[in-house]
Formats: sequence, structure tokens, C-alpha cells
Amino acid sequence: MATAPSNIHFSGLAKCLIQQGVLTEEAAAAAVEEAQKNKLPFVSYLVKNKQVDSRTVANLASAEFGVPFLDLDAIDLSGVPIKLVSEKLVRQHHALPLFKRGNRLFVATADPTNFQALDEIKFHTRLNTENILVEEEKLIKAIDAALEAVDTSMSSMLDADLDNINISGGDDQPVEEVSSDIDDAPIVRFVNKILLDSIKKGVSDIHLEPFEKKFRIRFRSDGILSEVASPPVSISNRIISRIKVMSKMDIAERRVPQDGRIKMQLSKSRAIDFRVNTCPTLFGEKVVMRILDPSSAQIGIEKLGFEEVQQKLFLTAIHRPYGMVLVTGPTGSGKTVSLYTGLNILNSIERNISTAEDPVEITVEGINQVNVNPKAGLTFAEALRAFLRQDPDIIMVGEIRDLETASIAVKAAQTGHLVLSTLHTNDAPQTINRLMQMGIEPFNIVSAVNLIMAQRLARRLCEYCKKEADFPESVLLSAGYAKEDIGSFKVYEPVGCEHCNNGYKGRVGIYQVLPISEKMRALILSGGNAMQMAELAKSEGINDLRASGLLKVRQGITSLEEIDRVTKE
Repeated sequence: MATAPSNIHFSGLAKCLIQQGVLTEEAAAAAVEEAQKNKLPFVSYLVKNKQVDSRTVANLASAEFGVPFLDLDAIDLSGVPIKLVSEKLVRQHHALPLFKRGNRLFVATADPTNFQALDEIKFHTRLNTENILVEEEKLIKAIDAALEAVDTSMSSMLDADLDNINISGGDDQPVEEVSSDIDDAPIVRFVNKILLDSIKKGVSDIHLEPFEKKFRIRFRSDGILSEVASPPVSISNRIISRIKVMSKMDIAERRVPQDGRIKMQLSKSRAIDFRVNTCPTLFGEKVVMRILDPSSAQIGIEKLGFEEVQQKLFLTAIHRPYGMVLVTGPTGSGKTVSLYTGLNILNSIERNISTAEDPVEITVEGINQVNVNPKAGLTFAEALRAFLRQDPDIIMVGEIRDLETASIAVKAAQTGHLVLSTLHTNDAPQTINRLMQMGIEPFNIVSAVNLIMAQRLARRLCEYCKKEADFPESVLLSAGYAKEDIGSFKVYEPVGCEHCNNGYKGRVGIYQVLPISEKMRALILSGGNAMQMAELAKSEGINDLRASGLLKVRQGITSLEEIDRVTKE
């Protein structure tokens, strides 16, 4: 370890930790320098890099500086006066207002010498601030939890930042202000807050639903819908009209469905698109917004959930110079993300990649993307024909829906192009039958298709609170486990804590990756059905969706209940 400079002057918490023997001068000097370089508070850097124990630091600092110590586990975070201070200030200074007494505001910090935080909070709130010392690790969680708990209600729309969000229609033109009624400041802030909260929580869809006596807003998170707000019915039309203005829809038309798009610029490098659809219902227009985050296609193939063998088969198939790779599964099973993960791997200056989608959900630089428009005559088949005249290397078709599209895609795969596409079938063997039912001859299927991948998304168990489940042997046998394997692994179940949604956090892919082997080609040519193909795949060591799911349960990634939910026929 490098020696600390002889002229360095330690002060505050660093000096205290050195005097107490918790840190050497060399370690303290290095930590101070790295914390400044990474723009982190000194204590945050130490705890994050496991150089000190947060409880030890808090106790020592409390005794040294005479600041009262508090265990945050004893505090109900739903009641903290977080709205007195902006989120930016809380995160910048790593300080959390805990409670207010008269004109005094008690603020939790992990560093008793963080006087700048107290001064700035005092300036913004016009309250006298007093320091309360807490553990760094618990403070991080408490700040996240308190900010999450800020109610998405009209009364919480006070942050000035909500007025200044950079929002445009899908055509990148700024949203025009149309009506003072629609653009009333609380309505604007409320809608902006809903959009921001959905992004922070990793939501996939937002539902705004008017009923006779209730207006309900729900988020779909990890595939499950939950209610997050219920504004007054009297303002439902104003909220929906505001969203229609933002997405460049006709606000006077309420009798027919409309489609639109909203673009929210979060920073210079990150923008989120919302695909918006309205549908007239009995008590007003229902609005559903699909959140399209380009970063979701850049998560890396290792994080999708492939087993090692499955990942190797997929990578081998997409790196072949020609042929067809098909991904199948229901809506919302992650097919688009899987395809774009593959396209990102293939995206290079040497390759000409074109995609036709309805609509384009993820925009990627370097890939030529086309929105199909059947009303204007631009169908999947027409887009494919155009691609084939544009010297393509790789073509992605959003979905094969009819014989014409399927025929052109098969011919493209047979004539030296790599074609990626999706279908809606339950598993990989049924995809071959679906192509036959469309009218594709078996000999064309075997010469074009390289690989078929069926997939589902299952919720991940929360690492903080999952607990071992005690299932009887009969339950595990009926689930599909072999008798000789039972007892050699642990099965976990969800509990629920502040870190997750009812015991789950995030999702993982479950796959059936079926390469078209020589035996499978022979079976297809002989007119085999989906059941025979499934049996052959199993004999060749290909896990079906159920087997892949049970493997995820054995690995402690998800629960048996969740696998039953996503793989039941």
C-alpha cells in the first residue's frame, strides 16, 4: 500500500477513524482521494468498498462528536417529511429529513461533519437543522424507501422540476400547449410524476382507467398489475386529454382508438419513449402506455437467463451467415428484447441490418428500422421485399402473421440472408406446425430454419427475503422432479420486504432452445406432429420450458409457484 503524504492533514471523520485505529493513515488518504474522484461521501466510499463496518463507524463518530445515534430500523419512513427537501438535495448530500419539531428539522446523516448538507437544507427549508447520526448502509436503504413512498397524489406535485421535464411527441417536436384547462399546472405535474415514477420503478406499462365512480391508475411491474393512484373522477378527462396532447393525438376525437408516442428526455444520453394507445370505454377513454427503454436491449446476453448450453446454441445460430432464427411466446414474454440482444451483438460497420416492426419499440443506432403501416400499404411483406433490394445481410421481421410474409422470409433465409423473427406459439415444436399450417412446405422449413427458441418471463425471488420452502416429496414429484434428485437441492418461496414486490424483484427468461438437427429435419419431412417433435427434442437433451423453469427453481432464482404460473398450458 502506498505511503500517505507526510504533509496531509486529516480532519473530521477520517481523523477520528485513524485515532481509533479503524483505519491507517495510508488507507484513509487513499479513501479520501478515491471518494473525491468518484464524487462519493467519505463514509459511503468506505462502506461500499467494505473497508469499515457502518455500525462501528456510527458508534465511534457518535461518541467522538457528541451527535445522537439512531437506529433507522425503529423509524416509520412513511411519515418522514421528505417533501420539505427536493430529491436532488437528499441524494446530493446523502441526508434524510427524519422529523420536524416546531422550527427544528432533524436530519439523518452518516457523517457528523457533513455541515454543508445541514446548511443547504436549512437554507432551502428555512428551518434550523440538527444532525442525527445513523448507519450508512441503513441510510442508503432509507433514502430509497422514503423517496419511493412519496405518494403520487395531486398534493405531492410540488417539485418545480416536474414543470421543466423535456417532453416531446414521437416526432421530437415539443409538446404544444393547447388549453389552459388541460395544461393546468397541477395536471401537468401529476402526469409528469406518473411518467417519472414508472421509469424509476422499472414499470413496463401504465394503465389509466375511468369507471363510473372511480379513476384508477395501475402499473405493470414484473408482469403483474398493481394500483398506484386513484385521482378524483372529476379530473380524469383532463388527465387523459393532457396525455393525448403530449402524444400528438386529436383531443376532440373520443369515439375511436388512437395511437401516439411520447418522448421524455431524462438526460443528454438517455431518453425514454412511451407508446400510447387510447380506447373508448363506457365511462371515458382508457389509456395504456407501453414504456420503451432502449437500454433494455443492451443488458447483455449473460443477464437474459440462458443456461450455458442454450446461450451457446443461440449465439451459434445468429452467427451463421444465413438461415432463420425464430423466437416464440405470448405477448410480453420478452421476445423483442431477446432479438435485439442478438442484433446488438451482430451490429457492426460490416453488416447491413434492417428491421420491420409494428411498431418499432427499441431504437438502435446503426440498424435501419421501419415501422410497418398497413393503412398506407407498407405491410411486413412489402417491407421485406424492399429490404431484399437493399443489399441486406441481416433482416429482422417483427412478426410472421401470414403466408406471404412467411414465404418471403423463408426465401430470404434460403438465399444467403440471416432472418430473425417471432411467432405466437406455446413452444418450439408447435412453431414448425404453425408454419406448415400457414402453407410453408416441410422441405422449405428444413432448409431455412436453423433454430427455434420459445421463451417466458418468470419473476425473480428477492435475494433479501426469500426463505426455504418445505414441500412434501409428493409435491416435488408431481411438479416434475425425479425421485433421486429430491433432497439434493433447496426450494425457496417469496416472503416480501421493503426491497421487493411481494417477494419478487425483476424477471428472468426461461427458454426452450431447439436447433433443427438432422433427425428433426427427417421427422419434419416425414410429416411428424408437434408431439413427436417434442419427444425427439427431449431425447436429444433439449429442455422444454417446464424443465428449464424447474432448473431455475433448483438454482434458487425463482419459486415453484411462479414456474407453475408461467408454464401451465
